[in-house]
Amino acid sequence: MKNIYLIPVLLLFTFCSLYSQTAIEIIEKADSKLRGSSSYSEVEITIVRPKWKKKMILKNWSIGSEFSSTLVTSPAKEKGTVFLKRNNEIWNYLPSLERTVKFPPSMMTQSWMGTDFTTDDLVKKSSTVTDYIHEILAEETIESLPCWKLELIPKEEATVVWGKLVIWVDKKDYMQLRTEFYDEDEELVNLMIGSNIKTFGDKKLPSKLEFIPLENQGQKTVIDYNVWKFNIKIPENYFKTQYLSRLK
Repeated sequence: MKNIYLIPVLLLFTFCSLYSQTAIEIIEKADSKLRGSSSYSEVEITIVRPKWKKKMILKNWSIGSEFSSTLVTSPAKEKGTVFLKRNNEIWNYLPSLERTVKFPPSMMTQSWMGTDFTTDDLVKKSSTVTDYIHEILAEETIESLPCWKLELIPKEEATVVWGKLVIWVDKKDYMQLRTEFYDEDEELVNLMIGSNIKTFGDKKLPSKLEFIPLENQGQKTVIDYNVWKFNIKIPENYFKTQYLSRLK
């Protein structure tokens, strides 16, 4: 009789094991959703400080996680500046000098053009998929959506900016709705909040991202996606250093 009662329990356990997802699978799906095979976006960035604000407008092109180009179209002072990622290399075209220079690794941790995120955050040189060890911590609700709460700890050999990441990913559409950024001492430094969910093509994504440095009261950087297209054809020239001055 004991074996008869055990059979349904074993079947339920097998079913749950087959259909439950691991932390790395969740992060892979969330990361893939942000990229697609390729993407194009038009973005407005607002830098907020206690006594002033600054707006920038960007265009972004990407193919997978290996290639991306970011063109600044406004304000006039920075117009024409381009950031290029080719695999593990980062390049910067400076229109005022008409030169393309390679970024040293030390620059990846610096603020990007006065914002509250780093150059690494912008071009995503480090990978949340390959550079971290992943664990599901809990299940919580963000923006009235059931989410997985995941912890990402850097691998020993990984060259990354952050000492730890905690990311909330919604269970239905794999949107990253909140990220906590910790330093090497595991002190919470920055917070990213995703909101204003919209449909871009066949993808539901937060169209607004707020980067908030917790040590600086009244300071944040807001990113608004006005256009976001996926799986489109992008000329290979867009990711060549000699073409950066011609991006429009």
